[in-house]
Amino acid sequence: VLLMAALPACLPSTKAPGASRPVVASRVVGPSGEALVAACTPSGPELCFNAIDDNCNGVLDEGCGIGTGVLQFLVAWGDSPADLDLSVTTPSGERVHDGSRTSPSGLRLERDCPGEGCQGQNVENVFFEGLEPPRGRYTVEVRLGDPRGASLPVRARLGARVGARTYGADLSFAETDDRKTLTFDL
Repeated sequence: VLLMAALPACLPSTKAPGASRPVVASRVVGPSGEALVAACTPSGPELCFNAIDDNCNGVLDEGCGIGTGVLQFLVAWGDSPADLDLSVTTPSGERVHDGSRTSPSGLRLERDCPGEGCQGQNVENVFFEGLEPPRGRYTVEVRLGDPRGASLPVRARLGARVGARTYGADLSFAETDDRKTLTFDL
């Protein structure tokens, strides 16, 4: 397991407007066998459905018709027929995934691809609807549920926003039920 330091986005503040405390990750542990990559290298305008903060404003894929928040977790895998599943577990043990799309604390799974009219732009997005997410340990997991005839390995990009910082990892899934996990404390 790789222990990675925070990779800063280009925003100076980690406190959301209206929030009483900053939203900052600590003890970030990237997916085993995968490295966290530079999350913010200005490359121009935001590109949709790539799980990268292209314009370095601390938000992933904004303006693309998907929800964003002070916490946001996005996995993108292009036009592959494979079914990847994103789940997020909160400090109190609430788990948001395709079988339970919202949590009482405010997390919401917005899209479940490759179904739901994804039209070749496979993404799953979980975000926090509010300003002050619960404090404690979060676990973000991406799992290859079914390759659906896709060539292996299936490659995907995980993007995570925690406050004004973004993190990213390029993932590779070699077999069904292969899992990659990102954890952090808030």
